[in-house]
Amino acid sequence: MDWLDALRRLRESRTPAVIVTLAIVRGHAPRNGGAKMVVAPDRVFGTVGGGNLEATAIGRARELLVSGSVEPELLALKLSDKATTEYGVQCCGGEVTLMLEPVRVVPSVAIFGMGHVGLELARVLARQELELHLVDSRAEMLSAERIGEPGVSGVLADAVAEVRVHHEPVPEAGLALLPPGAHVLIMTHDHVEDLAVTDTALRRDDLGSVGLIGSRSKWARFRTKLGELGHDDDDLARVTTPIGVPEVAGKAPATIAVSVAARILQLIEEAQSAEVDAADTGGADASAPAAGPAE
Repeated sequence: MDWLDALRRLRESRTPAVIVTLAIVRGHAPRNGGAKMVVAPDRVFGTVGGGNLEATAIGRARELLVSGSVEPELLALKLSDKATTEYGVQCCGGEVTLMLEPVRVVPSVAIFGMGHVGLELARVLARQELELHLVDSRAEMLSAERIGEPGVSGVLADAVAEVRVHHEPVPEAGLALLPPGAHVLIMTHDHVEDLAVTDTALRRDDLGSVGLIGSRSKWARFRTKLGELGHDDDDLARVTTPIGVPEVAGKAPATIAVSVAARILQLIEEAQSAEVDAADTGGADASAPAAGPAE
């Protein structure tokens, strides 16, 4: 499989990877400069030359995956029988420099309700490197005339995010479309819809966060209703309401959107840091290379 196809499939399956490029070649080497491979947690696509060269690159790439690093790095190797190696000798006589570029899983955020606040929030979050889901039960709130189209016009004209628009007459059904770790923001036009989305979100134990727009009195009513639907105190503790950064006050839609976006970005950073901490404190040895390339 071509490395570009492999990378696309890995991104679609939300699998992190590292692109390894043979950036500089001095003297003789198994492959010419520019050769690439993609290293996933359990598979390798393509080759940069095999032997110690490739095994060392795979080992280092998997260390980057475990650590959660997002910074590219260079790895210089001598192909000489005098060089100290871990995976055997390559005596081509040259020296190579590899570039290792981590490709992390893009965070996912879903906005349920594209009213005034939802629209402003989409405007802000669309400028981030995210998988952004926009969900509403009303088709007209998701029309191209209202929110525009990526690269064309409107709110999404200059979108950096991968935007996915979902018209869901039963909005809670949109939760089934979200990947594990997604951050859910609930702000529909109807408190009945808000309750249904919140109830369904709490029945998933793999979401990154659940945020509900509204007042304390709204949440008091929701707590009672959610309890009647079978949710206990631990479930209810997963809901953050009101949402946003407390230091950013104001009720204008654009102000609320900035506050909520800031908090979501904080949560994303906290989740990424937690993954790195977990990797640093345990887990299997990820430095061992795979048995061989998987084309």
